[in-house]
Amino acid sequence: MAGSDHGACPPVVEYPAAVQERAAAEIEALPWDSAVAGMMADYQVLRRQARTCGTAETDRRG
Repeated sequence: MAGSDHGACPPVVEYPAAVQERAAAEIEALPWDSAVAGMMADYQVLRRQARTCGTAETDRRG
């Protein structure tokens, strides 16, 4: 990716604690079978994978 400093790994946006708390409250208010809640679970997995990818890429550059 031209001009990118993160190679093949997407960057992981860090959210302030206040934003995380607000998002958690909003998600908890959703119905248990909400499509949005399911999508957020997928997003959590993607964020974990991106962090792992970034760590592995940093280790390789050493």
